[in-house]
Amino acid sequence: MNSFTHNITTIDRVGDMFRRDHLEEAGIHGRQYSLILNLVSHPGISQEELSQRTYLNKSNLARQLVQLEEAGFVTRRFSEDDKRIQLVFPTEKARALAPQILKTHQEWRDFLDEGFTPDEIETFTTLLDRMAQRARQYGDQKNTKK
Repeated sequence: MNSFTHNITTIDRVGDMFRRDHLEEAGIHGRQYSLILNLVSHPGISQEELSQRTYLNKSNLARQLVQLEEAGFVTRRFSEDDKRIQLVFPTEKARALAPQILKTHQEWRDFLDEGFTPDEIETFTTLLDRMAQRARQYGDQKNTKK
């Protein structure tokens, strides 16, 4: 029996395969695409805020940022106001890759949407948005307890 969460997990994992197939030549892997999009949208965000925004624990985020930095996608520097805070910035290489990432997202979405009516897509999206909001409530509660 396939449960709802099993199906969501399957879509997510196969989506990772799709993104890997389409973005591997760009030099990113795993969930790094999400970090790049977040940084392009929020340049200079602190690692702490990025961890909360992406629901990645701090050590996993730090490892991903080291890899992205070594690949030339991000730079990190300490805040001038508080030297304990490390700020993360996208490089031009990351900004140039963002449209390709967004295009890949749209291609995956188009693939998934095929065969559904616009009304079905709208209904499903609305319901999924509500579930995601509930999930974020839990994640945000966990983030505030740290």
